[in-house]
Amino acid sequence: MSDLPQPVILTQSQLQQAIDVMGKSFFNDPFLKYLAPDDARRKRLTPEFVSIVVKYCFLYGEVWTLPSLDTIACWLQPGKTSPTFIGVLRTGMLTMPLKFGWAGFNRFNEAVTYTDNLHKKFANQPHWYLWGLGVDPSQQGKGLGRSVLQPVFSKADEAGQICYLETQNESNLSFYQKLGFEVADSGVVPKSSLQVWSMVRKPK
Repeated sequence: MSDLPQPVILTQSQLQQAIDVMGKSFFNDPFLKYLAPDDARRKRLTPEFVSIVVKYCFLYGEVWTLPSLDTIACWLQPGKTSPTFIGVLRTGMLTMPLKFGWAGFNRFNEAVTYTDNLHKKFANQPHWYLWGLGVDPSQQGKGLGRSVLQPVFSKADEAGQICYLETQNESNLSFYQKLGFEVADSGVVPKSSLQVWSMVRKPK
């Protein structure tokens, strides 16, 4: 860990590069495939979708990166883990589901309703919410994701607060478990085959 570059807070001038990294990282994510099964549509919409996460966390939370800008962690802070109406308007979140078409819009609503309920159930105390973690595919497996998460882990540990996330990618489970997260719940979004895991990391 000590040999890895130290995480830094993302700056305004780095926003677009962060969005590009998140777009590459999430193109084949099960959640994005669920929203847009067609590869061409998903290729067009993924950058727009992840840009909302990055911009919202940049404005209202914390976005951490590495000097190489190939690893991005998007966090929402304790007490601010639910998007506000103003934030939704400012980042374009309100119109994004419509761009996936009517079927995609319905799938989006089903998934968000399901994950919101999980969030309220398993993180019903002050907590840090990991809304997105992306590593450039060419740099994965080098420990960069672990490194970029450490600043918020340290804050959470010092304050005695949990960290919470959801993932739809089963291959992510072992990575997060090695960081101290435990699976709080595993289930399937209604009317779909999309599986969701809720994970909680207790303070150390």
